[in-house]
Order: sequence, then structure tokens, then C-alpha cells
Amino acid sequence: MRQAPEAPPVHVYVPDKPSKTKRKQQAHDLQSLGEDLVELPPKRLAATEMPEILRDAIAEYHRTRSFEGKRRQLQYIGKQMRFADEAPLREAVDAFKLGSAKDTLLLHEVERWRDELVADDEASTRWAKEFPQSDQQRLRSLLRAARKDAAAAPEQRNGRGYRELFRFVKPWLKQEIDPGDGPDDEEQDDD
Repeated sequence: MRQAPEAPPVHVYVPDKPSKTKRKQQAHDLQSLGEDLVELPPKRLAATEMPEILRDAIAEYHRTRSFEGKRRQLQYIGKQMRFADEAPLREAVDAFKLGSAKDTLLLHEVERWRDELVADDEASTRWAKEFPQSDQQRLRSLLRAARKDAAAAPEQRNGRGYRELFRFVKPWLKQEIDPGDGPDDEEQDDD
């Protein structure tokens, strides 16, 4: 039997480097990461591993006042990002964003508890079960003050009693969300 002749091998072109579209996308991603980097607080920036030229470029961005100057400096930062290790920079930005999400979650949870406590006596019973170490007498006093504020101005929620109740509830919930922090670390935040 005669076999059919083999077809010549097909040569597939495999580019040695990424396409222009891919390179542009990578440049845009680095530019976006650079924009996130300049938004980091100074302490986080100082603790982040990066080339000194990139650190200087970020410092120059913060010194620049004009809109156009800042725009050009961001482009320069994006260019310098090509020579930096991307992983620690992304980790620093992601850790900062995660912290912001936790703070937002905490504030929403504190507001929810505060509103429930003011609206319903059952909520104070649930609070006492969940947080038996909290000062129940102080809680009752704060609830009376917040309810008094609510009765005086029903559409407003920013009376002194509301704020003090918020400050009382926040450290206990913060301890639940982030066990490293506790009610001893009370912050003076208004909502």
C-alpha cells in the first residue's frame, strides 16, 4: 500500500515580544498603579519597597501644584514603574484599599447598631448579650440622651447624644472586625 505523502510542516509565527496592544495595556496598568501609589499616605509609601528614582518622582508629584504639571508627573511615574518590581507596589496599594473597605464596613455597622439601639429596647438587650463587658449603665444613659435628641429633631441625627452613642459603640464593633484593636483604643470620630 502506498501512503499519502506527508504534508509539509506548518510554521506558526510566534512573536518574540508582546504585541503593541499588549505593551500599551501593560503601560496603562502601570500608569494606573502609579496613580494609586501617589494616593498612599506618606508612612505607607516610606515602608514600601521601590527604586529611589520612583520615590523621588512621587515626592515631586506631591510638590507639584498645577494640574498639567501633575498630569505630566504621573506619566513620568508610569514610565519609572516599568523599571520597578510591581509585586510589592501592588501589595501596598491593595493593603491600603482593604483597610479602607474595613473602615467603611465598620462605620456602616456602627451606624446600624446605633439606629437600632435608639429605635428599639430589644436592641439594647441584644447588645448586652453580645457585649457583656460593655458598660450597660453608660449605654442606657447614652440611649436616653440620643432618644431625647431624636424627639427634639426627628429629621436630624447629629445631636450630641447620637454622636456620643456612636463613640461608645464603635470600639466594641472595631474589636469584632479587627481583634487587634479594642475598646481601650477609643477614637474621637464623629459620624
